[in-house]
Amino acid sequence: MLLINLSHTHYIFIHGITNSLNGIIKAMPELRLNLITKEWVVIATERSRRPDDFRIRASRKTLPDFVATCPFCPGNEAKTPDEIFRISDGDQWKIRIVPNKFAALHRNIERRRMNEGLKHVVSGFGVHDVIIETPVHNMTTAMLPVEHISEIIRTYKRRFTELYADRGIGHVIIFKNHGEAAGTSLEHPHSQIIGTPVTPFQIRSRIDETIRFFDITGECLICKTGGEERKDGSRIILETEHFLTFIPYAALSAFHTWIFPKRHSAVFSDITDDEISDLALNMKTLLSKLYYGLNNPDFNYSIRSNRPKDAKSEYSHWYISVVPRVSTAAGFELGSGMFINNALPEESAEYLRKVTAP
Repeated sequence: MLLINLSHTHYIFIHGITNSLNGIIKAMPELRLNLITKEWVVIATERSRRPDDFRIRASRKTLPDFVATCPFCPGNEAKTPDEIFRISDGDQWKIRIVPNKFAALHRNIERRRMNEGLKHVVSGFGVHDVIIETPVHNMTTAMLPVEHISEIIRTYKRRFTELYADRGIGHVIIFKNHGEAAGTSLEHPHSQIIGTPVTPFQIRSRIDETIRFFDITGECLICKTGGEERKDGSRIILETEHFLTFIPYAALSAFHTWIFPKRHSAVFSDITDDEISDLALNMKTLLSKLYYGLNNPDFNYSIRSNRPKDAKSEYSHWYISVVPRVSTAAGFELGSGMFINNALPEESAEYLRKVTAP
């Protein structure tokens, strides 16, 4: 039975084993299949750590609320010229979008494709912008008011829609790096948006899997996963009217968390005003729990979405992935493409549920 080639059935079978054997299976490692990423995860129960063992032990330096040399602090706007958009509060700006000074791709390059034998090249055309989330240098998303996070999400939506209006853009990703381990180079709170001229393989691969699942079952894989998680309940961190925040059954790493829209929606730009407010509450709650429960860990989050022209897709469903950097991928992960998670998703979710933010 373990070799059944129907992924959803396979998932239910293993899930049933985990529940039925309970304490016995917990003493042994197991492999769980993440149906959305199509990756196997080793849940290393024998080497698992208690959830609070993942708290960051190193003391973080205390940051001031203003740094004279920071290009994102108020008064230094000349260091980030060509402003694209801003939200103001009286005479003070609250959020700004500016071009990334060290952009990975450039909007002023002609989009060209060249094929010569085995060499396939696309010119470095694209867009790489920075969303400066607040004028306060030492602010974190976890400490921002829900209303301010809502405005950040509206800013994401606006720029997401604008970039996809360019026919040269193949894919748009919105992401945030918080902390050195997450890849950030500037401390001031910011996130980024990149529009690429091609669709990355990982994106195409996951879309292909959702199509395959829909062809077999007639259901959206994300909707189905969210429904199964709600029935189980053990990995849910927060459920609100419009969103479900949970650690997936086969989380790729410790405290790896997803935020799913409950309403079937293929594209992030279709989010409504009510959903924006609800999403802001979910993000604030989750990041606050990580901040207090794990002592402000470095993290990445990204919005995974299809293109606006695919908004009516029955199989695509956008969501947010939040990855705390509390563990490190090593040789096994790089050599096999599989992940080792030494934190039980059920215990991690239970731990975060109990964390209360002041």
